[in-house]
Amino acid sequence: WVASERPNSAHARAVSALIDRLLAVGAGDLTSPTPSILRREMPALASAVDNLFQQVRSNLDNVHVMALYDAVTALPNRIHFKREADRVLKARAPGERVALLFIDLDGFKEVNDNLGHAQGDHVLTMVANRLRDVVKAETRPGSQVQPLLARLAGDEFTLLFPAVGDAQEAERIAERALAALNDPYETGEHTVHMGASIGVAIGPRHGEDLTSLMKAADTAMYDAKAAGRSRVSLYRPEMAAAVEQKIMTEKALREALARGEFELAFQPQICARTGAVLAAEALLRWNHPTEGMRLPGSFIGVAEESSLIVDIGDWVVEAAASTLQRWRAAGITQRLTFNVSPRQVERPDFFRRLREALLRSGSPPWLLELEFTETLAMKCGEAVIKELAALRNEGVSIAVDDFGSGYSNLSRLNDMPIDRVKLDR
Repeated sequence: WVASERPNSAHARAVSALIDRLLAVGAGDLTSPTPSILRREMPALASAVDNLFQQVRSNLDNVHVMALYDAVTALPNRIHFKREADRVLKARAPGERVALLFIDLDGFKEVNDNLGHAQGDHVLTMVANRLRDVVKAETRPGSQVQPLLARLAGDEFTLLFPAVGDAQEAERIAERALAALNDPYETGEHTVHMGASIGVAIGPRHGEDLTSLMKAADTAMYDAKAAGRSRVSLYRPEMAAAVEQKIMTEKALREALARGEFELAFQPQICARTGAVLAAEALLRWNHPTEGMRLPGSFIGVAEESSLIVDIGDWVVEAAASTLQRWRAAGITQRLTFNVSPRQVERPDFFRRLREALLRSGSPPWLLELEFTETLAMKCGEAVIKELAALRNEGVSIAVDDFGSGYSNLSRLNDMPIDRVKLDR
């Protein structure tokens, strides 16, 4: 077996050679005194076989670790967590409550996009260590069943706490985890600010088995994201309908992109003194196949919560550039303005792609104006400000939209490379 299964192994070759030499002794009478060659070679044979089995055992251990643990964080993976959580849930005493926390990091995709996957893995390791500290701090002394912590996939983690007192205790634990994850992360020369959205489900109130609890906690997590992110949300039955609607809208948006159902409508910007049309603002519309024309308020929120806003934003950039090209051919030289999502400018290639779209359309930069929300204008980093300043120097106009809807810092406007401020009503 050794020679046929592992012919290139040094151990296999040694064992095979020793066996050949022993066979050369002949069958003999095993009850008679051991031949000298047998006495001489048996320790070496035993040692070689022992080394081979140690290697096999080590490989089996490695396979076990790879199958059940996450390679980046060394936490149990989804398979391991499910196995252990099922065991905990089946073994709990009647009436005993458990708390399941579903954790989704806010902004982790941008970490990978901007800093690379190596730095992203480093951040995930720090996240895992902070959650380990929370588990350690919240584990009751003398507890027979330990809390379970796992990385499910990507930027998703989960915590199962057995024998919690009530929902308030579960929310307190979740708030502690949130506070730990909200602290800045130092990786290399960069400081990463990242939060988390945490959904909490209580068993058996929100589900008897792991599948039901996971679904409830996941639903609560989506509710936390919809409420503004970086917060804790306890599952309520009415959340399910809202999440189902969100999932359906997200699916329909993906199909709308593929089928080309989006359109641009144009709102004129008029000089109050002369009545002349100075520019037009491109407004997104969804020409839904059954519901007709849908306004952005009915779907942009869902797009913002997912990566879809980036894909839709790319479409708007291309459509705006094509519009400028058609207008120039028709002799229209008014400026075109459109909104840009914060999630778009977080992508390092956004400004390059914008310039490429303008270049393909043959349109001069001075015909374009970008509108940013007040929130982005107040919080964007130095890298984004430099990119905006460079665009402005090339001729693109920059505007702040919905100014006054948040906590505005007037002095911040002096530091921003902007041409216009649009006041919120």
